[in-house]
Amino acid sequence: MKSLQAFASIDASFANHFNSERRLVYRQTYKTRRLAAMAEWRRLVG
Repeated sequence: MKSLQAFASIDASFANHFNSERRLVYRQTYKTRRLAAMAEWRRLVG
């Protein structure tokens, strides 16, 4: 479990650093996608 959390943390940092999509989509669309990603994460972890 710790290795999955470490990977997710590093992956998220990397994705956020290089993700230009945030600048190209509307705020509501971005928030909707992030909420969906968090829901999936909770489903996998929980």
